[in-house]
Amino acid sequence: MCALAHRSAGRMLMVFSSILLSAAAAGMFPRKLPAEEAKHYWVYFGTYTRGGKSQGIYVSRLDGATGRLSPPVLAARVVNPSFLAISPQGRFLYCVTEIGNYQQKRTGAVAAFALCRQNGALEPLNRQPSGGAGPCHLVVDATGRNVLVANYGGGSVAVLPVDELGRLKEPSCVVQHQGSSVDPRRQKGPHAHSINLDRNNRFAFAADLGLDKVLIYRFDPKAGTLEPNDPPFAKMAPGSGPRHFAFHPSGRFAYVINEMLCTVTAMRYDPATGALEPFQTVDTLPRPRQPGDSTAEVQVHPSGKFLYGSNRGHDSIVIFRIDPDSGRLSLVGHEPTQGKIPRNFGMDPTGRWLFACNQNSDTVVVFRIDQQTGRLRATGQVLQVPVPVCVKCVPVVP
Repeated sequence: MCALAHRSAGRMLMVFSSILLSAAAAGMFPRKLPAEEAKHYWVYFGTYTRGGKSQGIYVSRLDGATGRLSPPVLAARVVNPSFLAISPQGRFLYCVTEIGNYQQKRTGAVAAFALCRQNGALEPLNRQPSGGAGPCHLVVDATGRNVLVANYGGGSVAVLPVDELGRLKEPSCVVQHQGSSVDPRRQKGPHAHSINLDRNNRFAFAADLGLDKVLIYRFDPKAGTLEPNDPPFAKMAPGSGPRHFAFHPSGRFAYVINEMLCTVTAMRYDPATGALEPFQTVDTLPRPRQPGDSTAEVQVHPSGKFLYGSNRGHDSIVIFRIDPDSGRLSLVGHEPTQGKIPRNFGMDPTGRWLFACNQNSDTVVVFRIDQQTGRLRATGQVLQVPVPVCVKCVPVVP
């Protein structure tokens, strides 16, 4: 048992034990599972707390063999934890606090929690300024010693060092984006919407909706710094609004989903120079774009065979097959998310299950992933989560 949060951890463990015993008695779970299928995961949900429905981060327990999720319980009280990130060893969880005035300054915040993989409990460690207003996305680097955050409202990206106990330090580097693009309503200035790292932990990529660029930085994990790369960015079509970014497991290709035009752009990646070369852009919608349509999340299946993207307005997940040699995308189909405004979605580490977060319906819908075709099939399980906008999985440690 982890030493942290003894009392809250005990209560959570009793809750989950009761849930799992009841489920077993009802025949929900098989009595025996093959060893390779007997994994369980903690599934954490980031939410918006504005409006009073949600109180912070929620957690469920996933049976990896059946796709069954336990009813969610509150794991941590925090304001607008709209995006979550897990440290490489699964010991810590970090979240943005999507606000614009942390400590009476024009900045949001990042919060740190110790994560107990035995019972799912989160213990607050500390929080620090995010380096700009409205932080919306973050990642932990491969060393676990830095958290990188994108500030949508402030149009900046920042690096926050992490100490040996998982606590955040003040930003060691803040880079303010500059410029604008063609849409006078949404692109008058920069809006950093995500930040990601390549698998070598050498380059960082910030998709900026306001600039129609994916900016490229050289990342120094020891110093906690970002320096402009050469080339400094990959340019998207005017008015695209690049939002989220995903690498292919091979490291040869990358994909950015463009919020405003409802497209995905495929790019070749050179790990030696950090350069991105766009070579294909495809629509995410099966019909002409309409007012209120936008995209949100993009992820590559762990196998590297498929790419998924979320369509808000159309309220669907688009499915593409990825050509293993060229990285080109071909449409497989669309699957309704059975709710309104699918903000984010996630997959378990094995790629068997997909969890669609319907922000405006307060639901998370579970889908089984066909490993041959990539198609999604609803399992019938609909989880009640208030204003869900992000989902992350961590293996349970016995």
